[in-house]
Amino acid sequence: MLPFQTCQQSLRNSKDPELKEAFIPNIQLFLHKGHVNISEWNRLAHFNNPFGFMGYKYTVVKVAVDLIPKLDYQLLPVPEAEKQGCIRCAVVATGGILNGSKMGKEIDSHDYVFRMNGAVTKGHEDDVGHRTSIYVHTAHSLISSLTVLKNKGFKHLPQDKDIKYVLIPEGLRDYNFIEYLYKRRRIPKGEYRGRTPISYYSGHFRESSFYVLHPDFLRYVRNRFLRASHLKSSRWWMYRPTNGAFSLFLALHTCDSVNAYGFNTGSHRKYPNYYYDNKHTKVVFFTNHDYNLEMHTWKKLDKNKIIKLYQRDEDYTHMTGKTVERKNNF
Repeated sequence: MLPFQTCQQSLRNSKDPELKEAFIPNIQLFLHKGHVNISEWNRLAHFNNPFGFMGYKYTVVKVAVDLIPKLDYQLLPVPEAEKQGCIRCAVVATGGILNGSKMGKEIDSHDYVFRMNGAVTKGHEDDVGHRTSIYVHTAHSLISSLTVLKNKGFKHLPQDKDIKYVLIPEGLRDYNFIEYLYKRRRIPKGEYRGRTPISYYSGHFRESSFYVLHPDFLRYVRNRFLRASHLKSSRWWMYRPTNGAFSLFLALHTCDSVNAYGFNTGSHRKYPNYYYDNKHTKVVFFTNHDYNLEMHTWKKLDKNKIIKLYQRDEDYTHMTGKTVERKNNF
């Protein structure tokens, strides 16, 4: 549920007609103990993952969810120095548009910084900053990022003071991961058999700072903001928004103003796939996401002043070693 906001520039107070129609101010953001019972199970069993519990085992999900405490305070408290009660957030994706951007200082100047997936910052502080307030992940993205990006400097998850971890439960394996994370034990069976979830948080896991997104929120984001044409195809069940998209909409529901960095734009072919690539690499679009729809949505949200989207509008020359001047600035 979106906390009460007094900030006059809050997105909750937006006059944009499309946003007002799509926006549900009291949408359930997080999943916690008490949310899984027979009634809720029957309601959510009609929706495929990660938007519901279709094909899941009731006992597996219930055991995991009943371990998640209900936190009585909002995700992001208003900074003490903020007299108007406004929360300013940066959401930083991993797109190559940030390579050579020199946006690090601007990103770090926000009250809170959201990152997701392979949130490499070491060696790239000038471009992407170093602060992380909210780290969004799935069990798979967490494990794979630490494995694949170890040589890029991503040797552990962000560990900033007072960091919050937010998990997207994209499959039954995530509920299995959640159960043994809270139990602080090794997973005895299943896809992650032999893994100890708490070890991935390097001593920084706290029940008071760990959140799990509710399937209702994930479905709401898909249906009201990112309803792709994929849903009308025979492979409808494969489609879901990206982790970056879920992170951005989480920020839109917990912050007053949101600046988005590192998200793909129409000029994405000019840049490497990821900002931490040291040479130009082709941007890869996976079939379970609709990247064109997301790019269109970010552009539209920016045009309607719902977010401020970093759109680096220049000839990309960073890889040649030439000085790059950014033409457009927030």
